[in-house]
Amino acid sequence: MDLKEIQNLIKFVANSGVAEVKLEMDDVKITIRTTLEGNTTETTYVQQMPAQAAIQQAVVPQVAAPVAPVAAAPVDENAHYITIKSPIIGTFYRKPAPDKPMFVEVGKTINQGDVLCVIEAMKLFNEIESEISGKIVKILVDDMSPVEFDQPLFLVDPS
Repeated sequence: MDLKEIQNLIKFVANSGVAEVKLEMDDVKITIRTTLEGNTTETTYVQQMPAQAAIQQAVVPQVAAPVAPVAAAPVDENAHYITIKSPIIGTFYRKPAPDKPMFVEVGKTINQGDVLCVIEAMKLFNEIESEISGKIVKILVDDMSPVEFDQPLFLVDPS
């Protein structure tokens, strides 16, 4: 995890209203605490793995799968599309309620401000609105799936 990702995480936690977040990965432990009053004070602790453990992990050989030249083609074909990403962590829903129709389908033309989906975070349902106009080319997440911050949700053709 690099410094920019940590800074983005701090900003996200500060804006979310959560008092404390703990994140533990293989070699990094991060704790972010904020106060819920008007002024937000942020405390971030970053712990690195002990040097001996890092050396032991570095000794383990990594085997990479061969990269096929076909992998470059999808990047080029999606290059002219705009990706709509998740602004929050939560559960992705394509419908406002189980008995209601989907907000958008592939091929539907959307306008700026149209609701694309709902993301539930801590029992709050947040409507995600489009910031662009265009046509939905692909829906990248299944209904009722967990999503991460900045995870791609939709591909939109702006033309």
